[in-house]
Amino acid sequence: SLHCSRFKISKREIMGVVTFTEEFTSPIPAPRLFKALILDADNLIPKIAPQAVKSVEIVEGNGGPGSIKQMNFAQGSHFKYVKHRIDALDKDNMTYAYTLIEGDALMDKLESISYEIKLESSPDGGCIGKNTSKYHTKPGIEIKEEDIKSGKEKAAGVFKAVEAYLLANPDAYV
Repeated sequence: SLHCSRFKISKREIMGVVTFTEEFTSPIPAPRLFKALILDADNLIPKIAPQAVKSVEIVEGNGGPGSIKQMNFAQGSHFKYVKHRIDALDKDNMTYAYTLIEGDALMDKLESISYEIKLESSPDGGCIGKNTSKYHTKPGIEIKEEDIKSGKEKAAGVFKAVEAYLLANPDAYV
């Protein structure tokens, strides 16, 4: 079960770009969640969710903006791998933007998928997160919600795993 007290999704569509915005809350303090979910995801996620992600490697760059990472999915997954480019990483404002540029998750229907994640501290000591994803479709292709549902569910599963790990290990990523 997701520890979210609030989970809101909205959708907007403009010529060739479908945008989803999700808001969520977590009991984990924002800086701690940002460290685990964003800054150390390449190490943490394959460790705590090996059934989903086999490995993540930097194929170009130093891990900062402009770098390209390849995420290899576990055997039995719908997809083999994806490559994404880091567009922006701001540790102070806890924002992260990246674009999925290659891989079978694009399903021959999408040019790319851009993601922007922002975490903010909430008054209760946890955090509020906002995730915006923009699906850039290939010309003449219409994307349906069910096309991207499994990817969104996988991402939610990874988030839940990171959150559960942090709740169970209060000294990690402090």
